[in-house]
Amino acid sequence: MSLQQTLQVFELIDNAYVSGQDIVDLFAQYPKITASTQRASGAKGSTDFVRIDIAGSAGKSVGGSAPTLGIVGRLGGVGARPTRIGLVSDGDGAIAAVACALKLAEMQRKGDVLAGDVIVTTHICPNAPTLPHEPVDFMDSPIDDATMNAHEVVPEVDAILSIDTTKGNRILNHKGYALSPTVKEGYILRVAEDLLRIMEMTSGRPAVTFPITTQDITPYGNGVHHLNSILQPSTATTAPVVGVAICTESVVPGCGTGASHEVDIALAVKFAVEVAKEFGRGTCRFYDTAEYAHLLALYGSLSHLQRRK
Repeated sequence: MSLQQTLQVFELIDNAYVSGQDIVDLFAQYPKITASTQRASGAKGSTDFVRIDIAGSAGKSVGGSAPTLGIVGRLGGVGARPTRIGLVSDGDGAIAAVACALKLAEMQRKGDVLAGDVIVTTHICPNAPTLPHEPVDFMDSPIDDATMNAHEVVPEVDAILSIDTTKGNRILNHKGYALSPTVKEGYILRVAEDLLRIMEMTSGRPAVTFPITTQDITPYGNGVHHLNSILQPSTATTAPVVGVAICTESVVPGCGTGASHEVDIALAVKFAVEVAKEFGRGTCRFYDTAEYAHLLALYGSLSHLQRRK
């Protein structure tokens, strides 16, 4: 069950005064969990980056060799104050990421320790600016995307789930969550079969995926259209990245309030936790390594797509 943790984090973040320290304090009762926060400022304000490390029994942090999963809560801000009152739709990614960490911490406290390390990152900004975008406005961020990636995409991880609200479009017309194809160093690879299997198992329904384009996996600020920032972590890592899009049937602006659906967020959290279990013990692959090597032999590197210029 992940709904309890989702509701707990939801209420914590739905606060005009919330900060990264509030998230760190949430994990104070778990001595084996390391949580930290760091404030970053830009031309449009500041935000608090948060990192939560959950050590595995055979993880790298304890000298083991089990792979490390990164879970990124991607967003512009959890609030758009003073122009909007309350939690905005864009805050779903932060809620989901922190709820994942809280569920894993609670599991560890009760004796269920994963094999691999899990590193959760996101940022907390209750007064972020908004950004004009078609078909509806986006949430903007007080800091630039390069700074965001520098804090959220950590070098220790071997794969990344990037959880992001993806409601402001006419491409994904499904209520719940959906998965992107795997992105690795400029290549859009096939949707991972293991992730489809885990999605169907945890949701009890057929898997749902969404299309992405080459534009979506290039860095922000290059002048081309992006679905949203869900796959921006892929521009800053050699690890495979999969987007977990929390979505709706209708078009909802990222700066809309009263538009977060707790059960949908909890479903994404449940999925991410199950992926963390399997990835650490080696039963979940994000991509076919042999096929990727064959693509490189045939067509060469596409890593230039990760660069802005």
